[in-house]
Formats: sequence, C-alpha cells, structure tokens
Amino acid sequence: MWSVLLMGLAGLLIGGGISFRQQARPLWLQVSFYALAAMSLVAAYLLTLPGN
Repeated sequence: MWSVLLMGLAGLLIGGGISFRQQARPLWLQVSFYALAAMSLVAAYLLTLPGN
C-alpha cells in the first residue's frame, strides 16, 4: 500500500521538476525535485522487499 503511494508521490515530483524546467526556474530547484522523486522510488522499492 505504502509503496503505491510513494510511487504516486514520485510521479508528482517528477511532474513538478518538468514544470519547473519549462518555467525556467533555478537548476537547484529542479534537481531537488528529481532527487526527492528518486528517494521516493527507492523507498517504495525497499518496502517491497521481504522482511526478516
């Protein structure tokens, strides 16, 4: 359940990064959105791994 929500959040963050690129916002803002999206995808992946 949480992994699906995190993947949705990653999609929204990627969309925000693309939007900021089209608006010619600062590069650090775009990179931060992409980094947060990547961290969200990694967290979603880690939640799908079987626990000990």
